Amino acid sequence: MTRNDIRTMVDYNYWARDRLLEALEPLTMEQFTRDLGNSFKSIRDTAAHIHAAEWIWLERWKGGSPAALLPHDRFPDLASLRAGWRTLEADLRAYVDSLDEPAVNRVHDYKLLSGAPGSSPFWQMLQHVVNHGSYHRGQVTTMLRQMGLPAGKATDMIAYYREGSR
Repeated sequence: MTRNDIRTMVDYNYWARDRLLEALEPLTMEQFTRDLGNSFKSIRDTAAHIHAAEWIWLERWKGGSPAALLPHDRFPDLASLRAGWRTLEADLRAYVDSLDEPAVNRVHDYKLLSGAPGSSPFWQMLQHVVNHGSYHRGQVTTMLRQMGLPAGKATDMIAYYREGSR
């Protein structure tokens, strides 16, 4: 992957995140936090998990190895989630913008949450972050539909590319 490929992945990730957050705006607090029996019980917890995963990977790229994800309840409402994610986005974009071409392939050593060692090239970890977000955004779409609510705009990568070509 090249630096341009990496930037495209980051741009897509946050374009899709913004569409997710837009779909969540009309939710009541009860709908946002309702236990729907998913991987993460609620829409809030699922969205907070996506945020937490992005945070932990950024910390790993910077040389840290957090022992736990951020708690879901640190975001009591959509406004706090949106604000936290904007800050994280700025930090992640600054990190990515600081990379030169060799850094895209640089292998990072880190510890998994279990404490086991991990080691991966940056570009693979970034692809994972984007794919992980897509997976959980799909879960949120299902949860919205379970409640009889609109699922929001498409977040498929091809939709991102098509929108960019207009």
